Amino acid sequence: MRILDMQTVKEQLTMSMAIDAIEALLKVQGAHPTWVKTPERLVIPTFEESSTKSSGSHLSMPAVVFDGANEFAVVKLVNICPDNPKRDKPTTVANITVSDNETGEMLAFLDGIYITQVRTAALSGIATKYLANPDSRVAAVVGTGGMAYEQLNAILTVRPNIQQVNLWNRTIKTAHQFQDKFEKDYPQWHVDFKVCDDIGVAIKDADIINLATRATTGLFEAAQIKADAHINAVGAYQASMKEVSNSVIEASSAVIIDDAGGGFHEAGDLIQAHEDDDSTWSWDKLTGTLSDLVNEKVSIDLNADKGITLFKSVGAASFDAAVALKIAQKAKKESLGQFVEL
Repeated sequence: MRILDMQTVKEQLTMSMAIDAIEALLKVQGAHPTWVKTPERLVIPTFEESSTKSSGSHLSMPAVVFDGANEFAVVKLVNICPDNPKRDKPTTVANITVSDNETGEMLAFLDGIYITQVRTAALSGIATKYLANPDSRVAAVVGTGGMAYEQLNAILTVRPNIQQVNLWNRTIKTAHQFQDKFEKDYPQWHVDFKVCDDIGVAIKDADIINLATRATTGLFEAAQIKADAHINAVGAYQASMKEVSNSVIEASSAVIIDDAGGGFHEAGDLIQAHEDDDSTWSWDKLTGTLSDLVNEKVSIDLNADKGITLFKSVGAASFDAAVALKIAQKAKKESLGQFVEL
């Protein structure tokens, strides 16, 4: 078994690699639905009744992937710890195991924090590739926590013509820190940053809007954004959370989700819109999944007046599996990380 720490994973994993790996997985699923098995994740709430610690959750996310010749089991174990930023630690802490199903041999034990960030962002990158205007010039980042760095990296990877990035966070200091870190860590992207005190200013002229917050009410209304803006919403991962308002969902010409099964339980924005008697949106108006886009079962004409498009991400173990398996196979081939005989 090879052990790969975060630094090793970072050195090997690129955004383009993650996007390609997940797109390839989605195409396999489209052609051979039984080759990828992803049971519903196990979610256990943590510190629900504590007055001194914020409530979080523990997740167990297994997947089995067959590539036509070999089959692998990939399991991600996650702890979501909302108080961790105060400790200068990431909110989402994860580890991933990759095993060969023929022999039962564990091939790799990987730090999953960076993989989680990159795979989540890669999903938004794929959605942006299929749903955002090709000539997008302005992006808005709403919520500048740990997930937001790779989110921005992903949309710049697929829409490299973006010239301006507007930042908004409830704590302005965090937005400035985001800018400093992003410019240092991603020198390949030459964009002009603008930190905004008002979320309305940040999103007004944005062609692409990235959301990654723990909000419980919609952050803005449809009238506040461009009529053809594309939105990537990766926060609001519990039914009680909501960062996309009903008016935005209702105004969207296309609502795409990465994993419909998980979304019915965890996509707070869409769940609440469906359950709201005053809302005109319901689950039967869901346009389709990311797999539908990649496999051309759903097509959006980006050259026409496409309207607002919304991508909602809740994540699925199969996406982690696609990226982790890619790295594990590379590690075995190139003798990366630390080898441990079990």
